[in-house]
Parts: sequence; C-alpha cells; structure tokens
Amino acid sequence: MRKIFLGVKLKTLREQHGLTQAALAQRLALSPSYVNQLENNQRPLSMATLERLQATLGVDLQFFSEDDEARRLAQLHEIVAEAARPGEAGGGVPDAELRTLAQQMPAVTQLLLRLHARARSAEQRLASLGQGHRDGGPAAGGQASHEEVRDFFYAHHNHMDGLDRAAEALARRLQAGDSTQDLVPQLEAYLQATHGVQVRGVVEGRLRRFDPAERRLRLGDTLTAGQRAFQLATQLAYLEAGPAIDRLVASNPFSPEAAALARIGLASYFAGALVLPYDRFLAAAQELRYDIALLARRFGVSFETVCHRLSTLQRRGARGVPFFFVRVDRAGNISKRQSATDFHFSRGGGTCPLWNVYEAFAQPGRVLTQVARMPDGRAYLWIAHCEPRPTGGYGSPNREFAIGLGCDLRHASQLVYAKGLALDDSASATPIGPGCKLCEREGCAQRAFPSLGKRLHIDENERVAQPYAAQ
Repeated sequence: MRKIFLGVKLKTLREQHGLTQAALAQRLALSPSYVNQLENNQRPLSMATLERLQATLGVDLQFFSEDDEARRLAQLHEIVAEAARPGEAGGGVPDAELRTLAQQMPAVTQLLLRLHARARSAEQRLASLGQGHRDGGPAAGGQASHEEVRDFFYAHHNHMDGLDRAAEALARRLQAGDSTQDLVPQLEAYLQATHGVQVRGVVEGRLRRFDPAERRLRLGDTLTAGQRAFQLATQLAYLEAGPAIDRLVASNPFSPEAAALARIGLASYFAGALVLPYDRFLAAAQELRYDIALLARRFGVSFETVCHRLSTLQRRGARGVPFFFVRVDRAGNISKRQSATDFHFSRGGGTCPLWNVYEAFAQPGRVLTQVARMPDGRAYLWIAHCEPRPTGGYGSPNREFAIGLGCDLRHASQLVYAKGLALDDSASATPIGPGCKLCEREGCAQRAFPSLGKRLHIDENERVAQPYAAQ
C-alpha cells in the first residue's frame, strides 16, 4: 500500500461525527498534534490508523479506497480532454492538480462530474432539437438516464447490502440447493402460497409478463432453467422487496426515466442475489479460484450470470475480488457495464480495439485471458468469453455478445486464470486505453483518430503510421 495523504477526507469524517481534533485524537489514542498533521497532509494515513478508525468509528475502509480515487481521476481526465483546445496538452490542467482534486475533494469532484453530465445532456438535446426531433430526441434522454443509473451503482460499488441480505434470507427460507433446477419449483410454489401468483402459460417475444388482476405470471417459452429461476426471482423482487427498492430509488435524485430504469436494475440485483446467495456463492467462488465455467455448472446458470454476480461481491467483512464486468456486441456497443473497482472506460470515446473482449468473437466458446496496462500505469487481468445463443428457428440470427471480466492485477493470484501468465513482467502487458479520443498513446498502430486536445497532423508520407489521417 502506497503512502496516502487524505487529510480532507479525515477532516470531513471527523466533522460528520461532530468531533474536535482533540476528541478524535483521544478516541484513536493519538496526540492532537498528530491528528492535526494528518488533516494537513503533513503525515500519511497509516494502516494502523485506518484500522483504529474502523474499530472506533465503524468506518468502512472503502471510504479511504484508492480505487475510488482512480475512477474519479479517470473521469476528470475525460472531461478535461473534452474541454481542451486543439494542441493544448492535458487540457491545460496539470495532472497533479487533477489527482489532488480526485484524492482530497471527492464531493467537489462528484459535483463537477454531475455538472459536466448535465452540460453534455443539454448539448445532445439541443443537437436533437436542431435536427427536428421533438422533446430533445430519444437518444439524448435515453443515454443520460442509463448514465444516471450506472453512476448510482458505481457510488454503491455495485453492492446493495440491504437487498442482498433480504434475498439471501429468502433463499435460506426456501432451503434451496445450489442448482437452479431445484430452485424453480420452490419459487413457483412460494409465489402461489405467499402471493397467490400462479405461474401458468407462456409468452412469446418476452421474458416475463405479469397480470396483477389475475395474479398470473407467464414466462418466455425458450427460457433455460437458470433463466426461468431468474425471472421468477425478479417477480418476487417487485412483490417482496418493492418498498426497499422504492426507498433506494427515492434516495437518489433520478430523472423519471432513470428512476424507472433503476427499479428494473435493483429488481434484477435482488433476483441475482436470490439465485446465487452471497455467502454460498462467495465460498464456492473462492474454493474454485473464481473458475467461471465451474461456477456456472455448479449453480446451473450462464457464464454471463456468474460474471455479473462476481462483480457484486463487496459485502463489508466478506469481500470477494473487486471485478469490473462488461458486455459488448460486435459493433462495440456496451449494453452492460458494472464495476466494484476503479476501472473506467470513456462514456463517449469508444473502447480500445486491443482489448481482448473483441478477440473473443473470433474464438466463440473459449475463455481468453489478457494482462493489460492503461496509460496511467495501472494493470489489470481480463477474462473474455463469447458464447452465441440461438434465438429462434432456421434463419434467425443468433444473440451474440462478448463478456469481459477484469480485476486489478494485485488480485490476479486469487484467480485460476492467472496460471502461466507473466504477472510480474510489465513488458508483456498489452497497452490498452480508454478509447482513441482520450488515449495519449500516439504511437499506437490501432489509433483510429487523434485524441481530444491533440492537433491533427496529416503527412502524405506517414499514412501507415497515422491511420486516422484522410484517405
């Protein structure tokens, strides 16, 4: 652990508890002068001091996490790059100032990020109005709503403790085994006995349809046992955890569209936690060294479902590896993005073609691994997998996505996928970036266009080296 100077955070924490420096010093068995030096960044916060804060004030050490700082810093780099004038390196803001802002003033940083998101949304709305779209156009509002919900889950490190525990308690009452094959009849019987809901009939073209007047639930006719269990659990989320979901939504200033999306996301979270209960799933993951295929087989769910659940295991006192989970299609569209860690891809700058998640489409069914290094020096282990799913009869296109699951390289030794990889060899890591618009690696052969803030240089003799130049 590097030396961390988090005086502003410590002072904020002290004021939240209504303590003077002397009172905090007394609780921590430290001298007042030492606490004063900590708050003024004249001394770093030691692990011993962090543990005392946790023991005396009940502070979650995630409050002082470097992961949050790295994510905020990446987002600040993004908005500074967007605001830069051509040829203005770094947007005119020194990296040291951005790092200090992200580290010492998280609340101010979040305010700046929210203001930037509003400005971008307003620009999109104006652009849509200029093109003749009434009400700002569907694209502008939809994108902003998804970002609101994504930021909400980011702020909670993709872990909703109350929902998770409620779902786990229900799983214990059902006495469900590991396999979803056993869980499906138990969920159907529970819905009938507790809520008077009968699971009868099928529905085409949809996953689930609930008729509240008839108390009848119909499920899609092509669902596997794992998908059927998940849809039953999702309906239970609305029936049993509805008030808890409403409170979580009300705690955040969502737009109406984002509030509706957040309810769906939270219901899905409850369903995942019911199908894969926390303690049982975490124990299995650690036992199998996070082998996704073996976990999918044991619990009777898909590769994607396991990856999604792995990205939520951040319960205080029983944390799993903090993962970043993403789902992309062949066109590069990111349809799912969840993170318990600091990894941050650009919202508007695309993604990196050197990232192994795109290679997975060419090798369906295989699990690919990659040690990747970002421009800021942080390294990650990535697992990528593509498994096409038939959606209909002859002539129907397959439903095809690539799944990416990543973690900071310092956690890689806990994963079975680290076997045979040169984790300590920095030269063997693939240099990836947050998308060409924000990546500063000018020598990259895959660069599609210059980064924001860089002056476009076109030389007829350098067309191969400058693939983004006019052809």
